Amino acid sequence: MTEPPGIRYYDLRQVNGQSTHIDIDKGVIESAGTVFFNKAVIRVLGPKGWGVLQLDNYHHEHGKKFDELLTSAQKLSAVADDTINLGDAPRSLRPVPPVKEDCRDVDIEEKASLLLAIEKAADLPQVTSRRANYLERIENVRFIDSSGSEYGYEICRSGFSVMAVASRNGTVQMGYEPDHTIRGFNLRHREDMGRKAAETAIALLDASAAKGGKMHAILDPELAGVFAHEAVGHASEGDLIEEGNSVLKGRIGEKIGDARLTIVDDPSLHEFGFEPVDAEGISADRTEIISAGKVNAFLHNRQTLAAVGNGVAGHARAMPGEPPLVRMSNTFIETGDATDEEIFAECKEGIYLVGSRGGQVDPGRGVFQFNAEYGYLIEHGERTRMVRDVSLSGEILTTLHGISLCGRKRVMHSGYCGKGGQSVPVSDGAPLMFLRDAVVGGSGVD
Repeated sequence: MTEPPGIRYYDLRQVNGQSTHIDIDKGVIESAGTVFFNKAVIRVLGPKGWGVLQLDNYHHEHGKKFDELLTSAQKLSAVADDTINLGDAPRSLRPVPPVKEDCRDVDIEEKASLLLAIEKAADLPQVTSRRANYLERIENVRFIDSSGSEYGYEICRSGFSVMAVASRNGTVQMGYEPDHTIRGFNLRHREDMGRKAAETAIALLDASAAKGGKMHAILDPELAGVFAHEAVGHASEGDLIEEGNSVLKGRIGEKIGDARLTIVDDPSLHEFGFEPVDAEGISADRTEIISAGKVNAFLHNRQTLAAVGNGVAGHARAMPGEPPLVRMSNTFIETGDATDEEIFAECKEGIYLVGSRGGQVDPGRGVFQFNAEYGYLIEHGERTRMVRDVSLSGEILTTLHGISLCGRKRVMHSGYCGKGGQSVPVSDGAPLMFLRDAVVGGSGVD
């Protein structure tokens, strides 16, 4: 393929497939159904910037009709003021890992029955409310561009979550357990997830409120992974670097953490954020954002690679029918050589933070605040009393210097990340991690 006159580059990304959902509230199926979709995006890079067409129910044909669409997008590109260039990058398609059970082989009635069993398992004494939902999405992706690249693949992502709320004497607490995968149908024999959500909610009724202050902290793999994603991953995204909205801008090669600290984003990893190829047809490869404590690379699409440098492309992602953005995929802290016992012994006195209930990060100012699901006091190097209403906050760069030990086993957790009005599947993770002089928030009093 060659570009028509006035067009420096064009690409087409088409996604068609189906999405199935089931929602259950206290044993009642509130909604269930399947939606079919067919969406495409055509991007044309004119003399300066992009012209973008977003199309529903698109049927691709080479020839006059496609040329007319390119011409329409070219006219839109004429109003762009910023001059955009594209960096070059390798192109290849990775195979999608096989599924253990194809979601399409299980009818929606059986899916609903299995989800009901998971939700019912959360019906323990003192649980006053419970919910469960299931979502699967099968996507057939086709990509072509003016350089002659052409890719196609199919991928299925599925998952569920269960929530339980317990109450006693006016105290209300929640437990929440999700699980998402690219390995196929995952609802069978999962009642333990419902029980765990309920047991967490009930245990939190007896937990005391945490006391805030500066103290040593141990982060479990889920919360440490959230820190890697939110505080470091977003700050490394090339568009934020280009805009000057990242505390990592201008710090390539600078030591900002312990030499044992390495933080990675890897779309080739067979986790929930896996991509066979990125949304611009570029090889999706591992990038070490922080390597041995130093800022090593940024995450890029082709546009930000040309504008910023210091990194690799292959990190463009998009929802069906949307233009690609620079996004994370599977973001994690690499394992270290410390045992769990060594980490707790090193902490001596402090707090063990478990799970995540969301939070906030400002990558430009370099500050964050995350809420843990719960915690435990650490006394004399041992985990003791459970505490609730606990959070972790601070400055990104200061906190990175405080990470001094990482465990030997990495655990990944899956979910969705929102940016620019788009939500894409991701995973993040870490080993058990020791953080010196953490800023811990709590509502307890002496």
